[in-house]
Amino acid sequence: MTTTQATDTIRSVPTMTTAEHTKIVDKFGAHNYGPLPVVIKKGEGCWVEDVEGRRYLDMLGGYSALNFGHCHPYITQVFIEQAQKLTLTARAFQNDQFGLFCKEITEFCGFDKVLPMNSGAEAVETAVKTARKWAYKVKGVPEDKAEIIVCDHNFHGRTTTVISFSSSTQARDGFGPFTPGFKSIPYADTDALEKAITPNTAAFLVEPIQGEGGIQVPPDGYLRKCLEICKANNVLLIDDEIQAGFGRPGKKFAIDFDGVHPDMMILGKALGGGTMPVSAVLGSDEIMGVFKPGDHGSTFGGNPLACAVARAAIKVLQDEHLIERSAELGPAFMQRIMALNSPAIKEVRGRGLWIGIEIDPKAGSAHDYVLKLLDEGILTKETLESVLRLAPPLIITQEEIDWAMERIAKVFAP
Repeated sequence: MTTTQATDTIRSVPTMTTAEHTKIVDKFGAHNYGPLPVVIKKGEGCWVEDVEGRRYLDMLGGYSALNFGHCHPYITQVFIEQAQKLTLTARAFQNDQFGLFCKEITEFCGFDKVLPMNSGAEAVETAVKTARKWAYKVKGVPEDKAEIIVCDHNFHGRTTTVISFSSSTQARDGFGPFTPGFKSIPYADTDALEKAITPNTAAFLVEPIQGEGGIQVPPDGYLRKCLEICKANNVLLIDDEIQAGFGRPGKKFAIDFDGVHPDMMILGKALGGGTMPVSAVLGSDEIMGVFKPGDHGSTFGGNPLACAVARAAIKVLQDEHLIERSAELGPAFMQRIMALNSPAIKEVRGRGLWIGIEIDPKAGSAHDYVLKLLDEGILTKETLESVLRLAPPLIITQEEIDWAMERIAKVFAP
């Protein structure tokens, strides 16, 4: 039994201003982020409060990690109860949450097997390794010759391998040498996919909606055609639903709009219920069967706390009908933004409660509008230089959307 006492003094944070917190972060934290001038101290539902008592409506939703809002009571209670019982065993042993998580997530997603990890980037790395091993052990691609096709303007994470196939200059600057074996094609171009495939192609890794690429929604039927091309060439279609799926687009997953089932699926962000990092790679028995003990692993992947939280997230998504909520509220929200007819808005696009507002360059940058909305009590963030994104928690109410629309209309008024 430990004798360390978790006193209020140890756990509490000194009372400081936004400027004081920012000064500490600037001094001691690496400058790999450029956050907005707000320091959040607590959150509930769709709302957060900063260290000076100002309240904001969170319309970023943790880049879709907060689909259930801040501190969802059921998910939080599950987290607390599990944290008081068992948090980590390492995968050298079984734990009583792991098997149930595997069963429930595979049934929910319609796959045979799952391999759990922690962050989304780890799951993408796992999917890449899985596809390569499948190519060598099942398809018969010569060793070290496997190719994976990706799309221009993709975002799949920040690891060295993942940035090796990024088209972002900043993401790659100063981080080489890069991992070979990737080929990039234009997004939403099935002809380019067909031409890029060779006998050594293992997989096509694609986002069903490009989030960091500007909330780019492909034409109807695009992913169906991609799957047909992949099937005809014995190539795996890997669907990255980390940001796009789990109810965000108004369906269970964004690929569902084309009514097709990919060979592999990658999940993260919302799977952790806004509480902790949980990610997963799902596939068939044949694909996931390429692994044997010792091939791949993670100290924290599949830990009992993560599994309990993920199980709670799946339950809340279904019990509270959040997929249907996104499908109902999102399109109407988007139509109201379009109806502003603001000269500053070039285009509005999205699916469900995931909306991209492209700003006309003559009206300024998307970041300019992020700061204007911040002044009105709305938190959001730009992607690229020209797209303002709205991705509120799926628990948002119509009244909260009305409140947001009053301020959005004010900011975009001519």
